[in-house]
Amino acid sequence: MDFGKRIHFFRLKLGKSQKMIEGETGIPQRTLSDWENSKSEPCVTDIIKLATAFNVTVAELFADD
Repeated sequence: MDFGKRIHFFRLKLGKSQKMIEGETGIPQRTLSDWENSKSEPCVTDIIKLATAFNVTVAELFADD
């Protein structure tokens, strides 16, 4: 599973919309959409924000189960 799909998976697992994640992290919804669709990738700072919002470790965001 690519990184965009993992972001999508964790977001849906929590039952949150992209707008909800935007409110929690300050990352624009459009940017989240681009990441989930593998159009771009987040920087380290944003990866940490996502891990915090998803209540997982950074390593879990990259784990390919």
